[in-house]
Amino acid sequence: MTVTEPVRVPAPTPQFAARARTVGGSPVRDILAVTARPEVINFAGGLPAPELFDADGIAAAYRTVLAGTPARALQYSTTEGEPALRAALAERTTTRGLPTTPDDLLVTTGSQQALSLLATALVEPGDTVLVESPCYLAALQAFALAGARVVAVPGDEHGIDPQALDDLVARERPKLLYTVPTFQNPTGRTLPAARRAAVAEVAARRGLWIVEDDPYGELRYAGTRVPWIAAHPGAEDRTVLLGSFSKVMAPGLRLGWLRAPAGLRRACAVAKQAADLHTPTVNQLAAARYLADNDLDAHVARVAAVYGTRRDAMLAGLPDALPDGSAWTRPDGGMFLWARLPDGHDTTALLPEVVRHDVAYVPGAPFYAGDPDRATLRLCFVTQTPDEITEGLRRLGNALRSPR
Repeated sequence: MTVTEPVRVPAPTPQFAARARTVGGSPVRDILAVTARPEVINFAGGLPAPELFDADGIAAAYRTVLAGTPARALQYSTTEGEPALRAALAERTTTRGLPTTPDDLLVTTGSQQALSLLATALVEPGDTVLVESPCYLAALQAFALAGARVVAVPGDEHGIDPQALDDLVARERPKLLYTVPTFQNPTGRTLPAARRAAVAEVAARRGLWIVEDDPYGELRYAGTRVPWIAAHPGAEDRTVLLGSFSKVMAPGLRLGWLRAPAGLRRACAVAKQAADLHTPTVNQLAAARYLADNDLDAHVARVAAVYGTRRDAMLAGLPDALPDGSAWTRPDGGMFLWARLPDGHDTTALLPEVVRHDVAYVPGAPFYAGDPDRATLRLCFVTQTPDEITEGLRRLGNALRSPR
């Protein structure tokens, strides 16, 4: 008699967490993958111009660190960050109008990690988070992964409307407001000083955390600097200021930082211990060495001058490239310009035809927390030369005029 073994059906594997199933990837990253062909003039990325990196200065800083203190550079470090780097960052922040000590700062692996740490430390599933409209895309992802209910604050071409913010806070009782007030991603707009003071006042009166993200603020090529929200009276004990070397030194270093009140900073440090223990020691020491041996402000001024020329080239070409009735921002700094085509245009639907003309942009829809304006798009103008920008806009105009 032959005994047949029963057929064993493998049990299903457990499902992913709900947040991993419901939060999508970055459309910007998806577009970059599609447009990686060298012949494509890509206005979709948010990448600084690599030819402007001070590669020699950065390489020299690494050589000095690895030759002088190799054991320390290659060893574990404290979660809070290397003292030399925190001291240099505190000095730069104080010089720019916000008195800061090294103990006020937590070094992060890019400012994007700072967003994730803050979401972990502040946001419970179901909490309401307020954002700009439109908003930095990766911030929407970070808060969505934390289970937040994300609500957009009404505004205009200058940014958040403080009265609308006050009304929303009273009605929704949010945990925090996230904002990029200077050369915002994606619009390039800058929140005026009076509105910053009003936002600080609302936060103080209503009991609201403000997360002020400032990755682009040093890249100014027109106008005068506007003080941080964190520097306004009433905002001192409730504002987290985020900074980054990604746009002014090099994004591959993955170096950012957050300045926060002591209790929240400690909570973020605990979250960071669980995430990566600490930001790479050698990168921190090299950045500190670079700041000691070089004039970063002079380097940033050179970069900003080039970016200003590239912005001007894009502004000059837009009237012929976009349909009559289009509108766009005129940023005083940063990396991005925001455009809106006339009603009836859908920039997501138009993108495949645009890519067939070997040029690309990012459709505006993914940047909205609520109902999107599908006629909008983001253009990055810093990665191409003025001649390449002119050619790219010629291609874009041909694509938008092609029969569909």
